[in-house]
Amino acid sequence: MLRSIFIFVITYALFSISGFLFRVDESWYDALNKPEWTPAGGTIGIIWSVLFALIAAALVIIDRKSGGLNKLPPAFWIVLIVNYLSNQLFSYFQFSLKNLGLATADCAVVAVTAILLAVMAFKMNKAAGILLIPYVLWTSFATYLSYTIYSMNL
Repeated sequence: MLRSIFIFVITYALFSISGFLFRVDESWYDALNKPEWTPAGGTIGIIWSVLFALIAAALVIIDRKSGGLNKLPPAFWIVLIVNYLSNQLFSYFQFSLKNLGLATADCAVVAVTAILLAVMAFKMNKAAGILLIPYVLWTSFATYLSYTIYSMNL
């Protein structure tokens, strides 16, 4: 039980780091042209908080069902690490560098690796894979939104 709590907390904390490291420049972001269907910043923050919890819960399930995260195939770890790093880099590209094109490309990497993670997780445990479906849906939407904002601000 303690192991599961540890995995959950560490995973959640790691995925949350970029929100603290790369703060949103609200005046810059508010000045961008955005589609009217862009969610409010507060809504986006809540969605990411829920998604990070779902990712952490999926990893806990996978850990329990596989006999330990250390027993997972290297391909899973590669996809997870690429997904994690890309997820963190989005905020850096978007809000520190203010590079909408790079942020959009990075967002696409997050979406593709989220799909791969969900498929791999589903093969290991259906519940874990199902927990990652909202992540896949949101990152796909976020990629489209990011591309739309990029296009509107060329």
